[in-house]
Amino acid sequence: MKKFWLSNIAATGMLLLSAVVTAQQKNEFSVKQAVDYAMKNATQVKNALLDVKVQEQVNRQITAAAYPQVNASTGFTHYPNVAVQSLPNFIGPATYQVLIDEAVKNGAGNTITFPSGGFGNIQAQFGVPWTANVGVDVNQLLFDGQVFIGLMARGAVLDYYKKTAEVTQEQIKANVMKIYYQLVVGKSQLASLDANISRFEKLLNDTRQIYKNGFAEKLDVDKVMVQLNNIKTEKEKVVNSLSAGNSGLKFLLGMPQKEELVLSDTLSEAELKDNILNGTYDYKDRKEFQLLTVAEKLGSYNIRRYKLSKLPTVAAFGSYSKNAQRSAFNFFNKDEWFTTSLVGVKISMPLFDGFKKNALIQQSRYELQKTQNSITQLKQNIDYDVEQSRIKMTSVLLTMDNQKQNTELAEKVYNSTKLKYEQGLGNNQEIYNAQTELKVAQTNYYSSLYDAITAKIDWLKAAGKL
Repeated sequence: MKKFWLSNIAATGMLLLSAVVTAQQKNEFSVKQAVDYAMKNATQVKNALLDVKVQEQVNRQITAAAYPQVNASTGFTHYPNVAVQSLPNFIGPATYQVLIDEAVKNGAGNTITFPSGGFGNIQAQFGVPWTANVGVDVNQLLFDGQVFIGLMARGAVLDYYKKTAEVTQEQIKANVMKIYYQLVVGKSQLASLDANISRFEKLLNDTRQIYKNGFAEKLDVDKVMVQLNNIKTEKEKVVNSLSAGNSGLKFLLGMPQKEELVLSDTLSEAELKDNILNGTYDYKDRKEFQLLTVAEKLGSYNIRRYKLSKLPTVAAFGSYSKNAQRSAFNFFNKDEWFTTSLVGVKISMPLFDGFKKNALIQQSRYELQKTQNSITQLKQNIDYDVEQSRIKMTSVLLTMDNQKQNTELAEKVYNSTKLKYEQGLGNNQEIYNAQTELKVAQTNYYSSLYDAITAKIDWLKAAGKL
């Protein structure tokens, strides 16, 4: 029974462990898949796309200004104490005038006359304790120059945010590709280090055997061991660097760190040399140029907006309401409600604002000139970027070819030196020198390989072809 209970616990533990392992999602991406993932999950891209959605709602607000604005209202008011007003006594004079006209005498037999002290004031309440009203107001903007331009500029403003998002996407794409290929090159370098470790492990075994046979010194064995340890240490550094780079790529992609990221693409020299430095380029292919072109259009709209703000604004309005007055709260009986309605047109004409609008127009012109200057500068930057990337690309490809030849030659030298050593025709120092030259050649080759891919990415971005 106890064994059965323990076996159940073990089985349950294995299931839980399996669930944990399964929960760690594995993502095996090519560079294209990595870019696609970043376009959906990178925070910068998501925020840029949200800016587009925000502007869509702002455009709806601008459109709403051209529609009728309809508002309904209702209310009840109770006056616990109706306001009292003091008024000149207008009843007394009329009454006395009638008595005087009729020659009426007072109790003393004298004819009645106006009092010498006047008639004073009387107090009266105007209104009832309960009032109610319900109504509808309608306002329709007929003409407003700024709203008119705002409606025209909606598409351009939205396009501006879309182009901004595209610029952000292109920057993220370039960074993802550079880090991705940096890790790919690092993996190739790691494979070379593993091969070097295998060579030195074999060399260490051979040297030990030679030492046992009395044809080598203990110092020779120790030197090989030092070299082997150095290569293992270098491998550990590369492994740590690849791990850090993998985490950095996850962060750039917007991928949770707990998920596994595996890179499936490789990098070949033929791929680097394919479809590069051929054909012309067009400024309009650059996302930044497209963005500034839209900004220039918006600058023109801004000038027109301030010019039209000098024109009158015209709006129509109407109102329909009913109100009731009661001595008690009985508005829902059949007593009468009184109707009030009106329609009208309001024209507002700006006469003088201290030349504020003129200043705004001139300011907008200066801003437009700045944008046009930025376009001119961007063209120069594009020409410079393309030319520099071409020069760099040509240089790094030549360097890559040379370093590849150096690596092949260094490997041949190492193999020949090792063979001489095994045949007793060489010494350990020659082996060390050959290995050092091979390692330097390999390091330079992988460095040139990464320089080549980054140069190609920079050229494609400069030419607007990324």
